[in-house]
Parts: sequence; structure tokens; C-alpha cells
Amino acid sequence: MFQSPLCKAPFGPLQQRTVSDFSGVQQIDMWNRNLNLLVAVLILTSSASSLVAQTPSTTVRVATMNVSLNRPSAGQLVKDLAAHDAQAMRIASILRQLRPDIVLLNEFDFDAQHTALQLFQERFLRAVSPTFASEPLIYEHAFTAPVNTGVPSGMDLNGDGNQNDPADAFGYGLFPGQYGMVVLSRFPIDYESVRTFQNLLWHTMPNAARPVDPKSGQPWYDDTTWIQLRLSSKSHWDVPVTIGPHTLHLLASHPTPPAFDGPEDRNGKRNHDEIRLWADYVSPERSDWIVDDAGQTGGLGDDAAFVILGDLNADPADGDSHDHAIRQLLTHRRINAAVVPGSFGATEAAAAQKGANDSHVGRPVCDTADFPDGSVGNLRVDYVLPSLNLTITGAGVAWPRVGEPGSEHFQSSDHHPVWIDIAL
Repeated sequence: MFQSPLCKAPFGPLQQRTVSDFSGVQQIDMWNRNLNLLVAVLILTSSASSLVAQTPSTTVRVATMNVSLNRPSAGQLVKDLAAHDAQAMRIASILRQLRPDIVLLNEFDFDAQHTALQLFQERFLRAVSPTFASEPLIYEHAFTAPVNTGVPSGMDLNGDGNQNDPADAFGYGLFPGQYGMVVLSRFPIDYESVRTFQNLLWHTMPNAARPVDPKSGQPWYDDTTWIQLRLSSKSHWDVPVTIGPHTLHLLASHPTPPAFDGPEDRNGKRNHDEIRLWADYVSPERSDWIVDDAGQTGGLGDDAAFVILGDLNADPADGDSHDHAIRQLLTHRRINAAVVPGSFGATEAAAAQKGANDSHVGRPVCDTADFPDGSVGNLRVDYVLPSLNLTITGAGVAWPRVGEPGSEHFQSSDHHPVWIDIAL
């Protein structure tokens, strides 16, 4: 049952599809034109017995999680998964309890043979074993593709005089495919209609946020370099999923963190424009500049149903985002940003860890990532943002309190899963 301890929800009561897999909070935030928050919190009480509840056919759970299944060398993830890696075991336990119908996994190293993905599904998600307290989780459909991380650019992008650093790749990475992405789905993927934007050039974006060296006042990247830079640090994918008579577009990405740079803010501005790509993509009036890897131009039509999801590395109020980058989506006319998933665990963590959390403007109940408290603190950086033509019936962040069932699995990534339930 939902309860509202602060004020009435800004719309009718939400109906719960499946009780949250971990005690959580569902928080409702409305952004007005001045970007102020209306406070409204809906608390979701739960019981562990609901973890394997049957999913009604009219409701779909969509989730994202940065699983941190990245390794320092190519092929290492395959070796680890073949050896029944303990981290992957914990990640699988989380997903098997949450039981999303569709999920985007960020930071899952890509290999061309998809061996790591096959091992993760067969030995961890689908496995019948006493190790797992929950039922097997079977996805009949999956999508993955190459990403820009670790792909050599042949240019000195960080200005240190070298051209072979991880920061000189088209996306920061030690090898091609590091920090990759995977979409898993119970529903068919329309593979022929998938669009990828790995090679989209940054300079083609109108009024792109081109970094400037504040010391010289000149562009950080010279013209020769600038016209070769790719916008996406990993990739941007439009993955259409067929759910009965409906098509749901999964707009998946993992923009670069707005950090690890200098006063030129090259990563912050790239993060901003990676997020802007989706804001333009769902705006027919300003999407004509967008060209996918197959040469098709434009974005989504006004009647399309979509969910923007992933680790977007941008908090609406705190952190190092350039020009409040995520607000490009939270205030978008086609996006329902009123439902803000939250958790009791995030509130408890911020209060216990203190440090940078004490100076944050945003409410900790919304946090999705547990970053170092001496510098960054916990932030809301992971999102599942549905289009307004979808009906939301539930939402949450899987961040249990210390000692709650399942809390022992959450030492495997500094990010927590975010999910929404939608009725089509």
C-alpha cells in the first residue's frame, strides 16, 4: 500500500504491480518551469515473499543498473564468468529478486563473440542452484553492440602530449569494448529497426557545447580534432521492443562522467550533449541533424512510446554536471519526470556516511549511486524516464537498509538498480 506522509500526490493514486523487492520509497517530484521541486513522497512497504510474484501481462517492469562488470583487460570478464565470479553472482542475485521484464546493464564489457553475455545468462541468471534463493531469470531476447570506449582515436584528446592514453580513445577505456552495454528483454526485440549512434560526430550537433581553454580563450580541440570527435562516449541505442500490439523504444546510453578533466570542462560538456542527444531525438522539430550508423536521419515521431534509461552520470541538483544537464530531460514536454524512484536505503546511507552528502541540495531519498563521501557523495545519476503516453504503476530504487534481506549483495557496484512498472 502507498502512503503519503508529506502531502497529496500530484495525480491519482498509483497502483502497485509487484511489491518492491527491497523496502523502498517511491518519491513523486514535479519540476515547474522555474525548476523548483514540489515535495511529495509515496512510501512503499514491502515483504520478501513478493519477490517472485507473477507479472500481469498488462504491466512491464523496465530497469537499469550499472553492474560494474568491467575488467582491466580484454577477455578477463569471460574468464571470470567462466570461473563463477563472486561479483557476478551478487549482481545476478539482485536482478533475480528485482525480476525486470526489460533491463539495461551498463558497464558490461563487450566481446564480439558475446561470450560474456552468454555466460552471464546461462551460469548466473538462468542457473538452478542452491546459491540463488530466487527463481531463474530467463531473457529470450538480448541486444549488444560495439561501443566507443577504448577505441583509439589517434589524437591527443587530453592535452598531455601523448596519443595512446585511455583518455585519448573515442571513449575513455583501456581496450575496445570496456564499459559496454547490454539490453535483456522477455519481449521480442525488433532487431531490423534498432538504431545505433556510435559514430555520430559531436560537431554536427547544432550549437554544440564545444569545450574552450579558459587560459587562451581558444577551443580546447583544434578544428582538425573537433570534426573527428564522436559524440557518444559509449554509444546511444534506440532498441524497439514489441509488446503485444505495442512498440516500446528503449533509448539506452551511458554518457561520460562530468569529471576527470580540467577547467575546460570537456567531459562535463560532452556529458551535457550526450544527454541532449536524447532530448533532441524525441523532439521532431529539432532532430533532423541526427544521423544513425546506417545513415538514417531524424528521431522519434510524436506518437512513439519510449523509455530513456541508463547511467546518465548527471544529478539534477548536485555533482559536477554542466549547466544542470539532466534537466534537459526532466523538463522535456514528452517525458514523465514526475515519478522519481527512491529508497529508504539511500536516505540511511547519506545520514550515516555524511561528508559531501551533508552539503547536498537534493534529497538523499532520490540517490541511486554510492560515491566516495570525501569528495562526491551519493547522487541521483541512474534513470528510467518514460514518455508521457505511458501509464506508470510503480517505481523504486533497489537500495535496502543495512541488514535487510538482500543488502549483502549490494557491495558489487556503486550503483543501485532503478525500475518503473508501466501499463501499456
